[in-house]
Amino acid sequence: MNIQKIENELTYKTSRSSGPGGQHANKTESRVTLFFNIENSEALTESEKKQLLQKLKSKLSSGAILQLSSEQYRSQHRNKELLKQRFLQLITKLVTPQKKRKKTKISKLAHKKRLDKKKRQAEKKIHRRKPEI
Repeated sequence: MNIQKIENELTYKTSRSSGPGGQHANKTESRVTLFFNIENSEALTESEKKQLLQKLKSKLSSGAILQLSSEQYRSQHRNKELLKQRFLQLITKLVTPQKKRKKTKISKLAHKKRLDKKKRQAEKKIHRRKPEI
């Protein structure tokens, strides 16, 4: 995965933000939307493309295009930088292989302690009973 190539393949679109903001929000295009076509990407290997298509299945639009948007800041440039960071974090997180879980076993001492504790608890309850005549 070549991050430099991926950044060159990103396309951005700006639009007006929603919500309150008065005159500033009504006349500036501060919302930024990022588009990335996974299938046509030259920066990703075929296996990475398969992984991303599988893991991002619900977030992709038609044509395997990933679309993210941000309107957190009043500045278009800050929103663009935020989107780029979020996108790169998402891609690197999904592409890196997850570690396999190592099965662990309870030690013999811990197993013995647990059984001894159960035995002591049972004896306490036996001694609390009314004596049989």
